[in-house]
Parts: sequence; structure tokens; C-alpha cells
Amino acid sequence: MGQGQNVLGQDLEVCCCAPMTGWYRNGFCQTDAQDRGSHTVCAEMTEEFLLFSRDRGNDLITPRPEFNFPGLKAGDRWCLCASRWQEAFEAGMAPPVVLQSTEKSALRYVSLADLQAHALPV
Repeated sequence: MGQGQNVLGQDLEVCCCAPMTGWYRNGFCQTDAQDRGSHTVCAEMTEEFLLFSRDRGNDLITPRPEFNFPGLKAGDRWCLCASRWQEAFEAGMAPPVVLQSTEKSALRYVSLADLQAHALPV
């Protein structure tokens, strides 16, 4: 499988390998038809976002070893569901994103302008 393209029309770059992220747990924010959440937005976690997500029913803080999930902390990078990022954006809680590692299909759920407004420096 190729890496695909990012929201800038370039080759998709790795989001994070420690912790290992992505729908395929290969470090890339790639997706397929089985990924109903479209885990395509590479975001750097903030304490504010992690608490927001937990309060919305998606606890990304607590480790879940049965799912090989280490739990996240502020500063970790993770492939977020595009719709969750959009929800956080609308609530003023969106974490910063890595455009080079955000898969282009995220644009079905979020605008490039909004992602760019929250982009981490290269």
C-alpha cells in the first residue's frame, strides 16, 4: 500500500511511531472503508483537547492494554478522527495539526483553511 497524499497534495509523512498511531498502527494517518471514524488528522495532543475528548465519551488518556493502546498525554501525536477534530474545532478546543501528516481525505470533514489555522510550524 502506498502512503497516499496529505492535505497539501504531497506524499503523506509519518505522524508518530511512539506511541504507534494510525488506523493501521503504522505511524501514518491512512484510512480505508472499514475506518468509520476516518483517523486522518495528525494532531499534537493538548491537555485541553484530551479532557474535551474524554468528556465527549472518547477517553484517550487511560491506557487500554487489551487494545494495545498506551494512553496519550499532552505532546503526543495521534491520528484523530476527522469528525472529532471538527467537533473540537467548533468548540474552540481543536489541537494543533501536522499538515504534512494529515491525509487528504480529512478534507471531506474539515476545511483546509481551518487545518492551516491550527497547523504546527514545519
